[in-house]
Amino acid sequence: MKFYSTNKKSAPVSLPYAVLKGLADDGGLYMPERIPVLDDRFFSHLSQKSLHEISLTVASAFLENDVPSDILDELIKETMNFDIPLVQIEENIFVLELFHGPTMAFKDVGARFMSRLMAWLQRDNPRRLKVVVATSGDTGSAVAAGFFNVPGIDVYVLFPKGKVSPLQQKQITTWGGNIQAIEIDGTFDDCQKLAKEVLGDRELNDAFLITSANSINIARLIPQSFYYFWAAAQLPERNKPLVFSVPSGNFGNLTAGLLAGVMGLKTERYIAATNVNDVVPIYCKTGEYSPKPSVQTISNAMDVGNPSNYARMMDIFGDSHPEFCQSIYSISFSDDETRNAVQSVLSEKNYLMDPHGAVAYLGSKEYLKNVNPGANIVFLETAHPAKFPETLRIVMDKDNTLPEQLRLVNEKEEKFTSLSNDFSKLKRFLAEK
Repeated sequence: MKFYSTNKKSAPVSLPYAVLKGLADDGGLYMPERIPVLDDRFFSHLSQKSLHEISLTVASAFLENDVPSDILDELIKETMNFDIPLVQIEENIFVLELFHGPTMAFKDVGARFMSRLMAWLQRDNPRRLKVVVATSGDTGSAVAAGFFNVPGIDVYVLFPKGKVSPLQQKQITTWGGNIQAIEIDGTFDDCQKLAKEVLGDRELNDAFLITSANSINIARLIPQSFYYFWAAAQLPERNKPLVFSVPSGNFGNLTAGLLAGVMGLKTERYIAATNVNDVVPIYCKTGEYSPKPSVQTISNAMDVGNPSNYARMMDIFGDSHPEFCQSIYSISFSDDETRNAVQSVLSEKNYLMDPHGAVAYLGSKEYLKNVNPGANIVFLETAHPAKFPETLRIVMDKDNTLPEQLRLVNEKEEKFTSLSNDFSKLKRFLAEK
């Protein structure tokens, strides 16, 4: 399969080029030349299939002509080797728990798949690959874990100073080896801008093999579509309209859901639930897309003022505002609303959400109230509550201990480089490394 740029100013490229380059030559994001539609037999037997079977079917639809079936099967086995349960917490509301992987965040799926795919695509190249990734929290830790000690690959994780939770930072800065953590004196948007500048810099790209591990890389999005099908397979009742509520910052997770929908997964709509960084909710209301500086919130992984994957979403909908809003219901919530949701669901349902999942839960409630009270809504719980200061105290009060994955990393020593928000300094650092 070929992949084209959302800017449509460069020629379509092969899978290896799209994955190992990350960002298109014209600055756009890669999209598959066609989004495959799965056959009716797949969906009629969906509830009988395992997570591995579903993942392999979806991945094969995109990659079967580029990656041998035995390699792809092994790649899926290594990636999808933890549970992703669907839990019902109210009559029409279910939560998909995506935090049972190594770093306890949904990005374990995309990062593990991408690291192994990159390593296989890079297997015969004697030059080392430099992977540059910006993170607002969970991406950095998942990428670091996924790429740690992967042969032939060095990883540089850019994170904003003072704007990720202490546990998230430890998950980024305690690896060593081929993982280099870089603290940037700025916001996530600054980190993301620097990463894109690295990818587009001619001198760096002439000197090194450079790619990205952010959700701008198509190898992150394809595997994240797996668990939308898996959620549908686990639903006990399938005669109600299905809606997904996705906590959204850079919108990679929601875009993966849109891919699943185009592939044939029957969904009524997607809820793009954001914190006060609300450029997409405003776009849905006004038709005007106006990026702005991000605002720091308790759901920090969603603190994005210029979401990269907006370009992919607009590509899917042909730049049509009506089509966008017909498929996506977007709404934002404050920190106070988020805190209240965490407390009320804990006291009434005995279920603890992290601040990001709480935003998606609030989106679910609004949709049932204002759009369709008869829908089945699956909201995504994207990270374990213990990773965030707002909910860590509750975890400790209840269980008196951190989960094993977080306890071990919390005892490690941090090591990172601090840089100002200056591309020339980052470029010099990468060149010297």
